[in-house]
Amino acid sequence: MQTPASMVMGIVFAPLGLVLVFTAAITPQWREGQAHLAVSGPGSILRSGLRPHGLGVRPGALEALLLIRSDGLWESCLQMAPPELKHCWPVSGAYQKDPRVRLAQGLTLTSLFLCGTGIVLACIGVRCWKDLPLRGVAAAGGLLMVLASLLSLTALSVYSYNISRLGLQDHTYNKQSQLSLRPAGAMYFAWLGSCLQMLGGVALMFSLKRTKCPTCPACPELPACPAGTCPENNKASMHIYEVSC
Repeated sequence: MQTPASMVMGIVFAPLGLVLVFTAAITPQWREGQAHLAVSGPGSILRSGLRPHGLGVRPGALEALLLIRSDGLWESCLQMAPPELKHCWPVSGAYQKDPRVRLAQGLTLTSLFLCGTGIVLACIGVRCWKDLPLRGVAAAGGLLMVLASLLSLTALSVYSYNISRLGLQDHTYNKQSQLSLRPAGAMYFAWLGSCLQMLGGVALMFSLKRTKCPTCPACPELPACPAGTCPENNKASMHIYEVSC
């Protein structure tokens, strides 16, 4: 069987998009911010007793340090330099309870499930080991991929629109550090993966349309030429398999 180009696009783009979205979902790099903090002197972060989770810095050792805060859907990280110290922990507090974060988590998980199911259906529908594909099954898999893409794009839109307001009431050192949060690398991977899922799903949906079989001038009422009856297509039975629909 000669697999249609639309099916090839679907079974290539969709798994790649699924991998990118899954990688972004488990990475604590949806948003990040940097700030320079005063370690010594009046009003410093150490004098005020606001020590970051699990990171110990001796008073008087440094004059200033760089604070890097990053958050994901299920994990947050805090890095200080110098010295190079990094600590990660599961999301908690107001950030974890924020309904917009919970919405993004639910939409992302549902998107991954739908895309995985769509890929399974697409593999069953393409049936490269058979002469004829199951076009309806492949198109159903493409529809699930499109829905998965829409869900992940919705999650990304909600998160990016509220990125500077998610759980900040629990950010105890935000007022002193003036930490400005912006989209991080994982979100760009998720955007790319969602677009690839959309392309793969649309390509598989287009494969639902049957290709037109060539007709024989000698017998135009037939969808394909019987073997040996048409001078133009007298190529034995192998040609019949190529034009079968």
